[in-house]
Amino acid sequence: MGGFTRILHSGKPDDLMDEMPTFVVDPLPRGMDKGYVVLNRPWAFVQWLEKATIEEDYVLMAEPDHIFVHPLPNLAHGSYPSAFHFTYIRPSAHEKLIRRFYPEEKGTLTNIDPIGNSPVIILKSQLEKIAPTWMNVSLMMKNDPETDKSFGWILEMYGYAVASALHGVQHILHREFMIQVSSM
Repeated sequence: MGGFTRILHSGKPDDLMDEMPTFVVDPLPRGMDKGYVVLNRPWAFVQWLEKATIEEDYVLMAEPDHIFVHPLPNLAHGSYPSAFHFTYIRPSAHEKLIRRFYPEEKGTLTNIDPIGNSPVIILKSQLEKIAPTWMNVSLMMKNDPETDKSFGWILEMYGYAVASALHGVQHILHREFMIQVSSM
């Protein structure tokens, strides 16, 4: 495990820069997020992967509200990243919507893991391929009124899950990766 790097998508430094290594990236162009600031996350990863020097082979994507209470081993195995199994990410329950972004010729909906992008441990090389697709799929979902309404605040999670499947990446699901206090 290397160090932690905070990816800040405000486009400018903040008061926490001295507290933790931080890589500043630009937010999406004004209005593109349609008030859903989380859409900046995939765009931030695209920029970070393109511009930063990342020596590690694996990347842990975590959110600021994730608290690690034990040392975290690398739960990924080679080209199989690891992710938390979110019980409320159910692609088959939204087949009509998902098929707009994951066509039938790509395979069954079971190829789409019930995950979000965090927490995930993934090869940097895989994330470099997935991140632009994750960004584009998330933006397309946000611009589709029916999908936007149906997925709400977890739209970007579905975007990551679909993008991973589009690249043929299957995750090892770990329910013990984190504690989830409630489900939808």
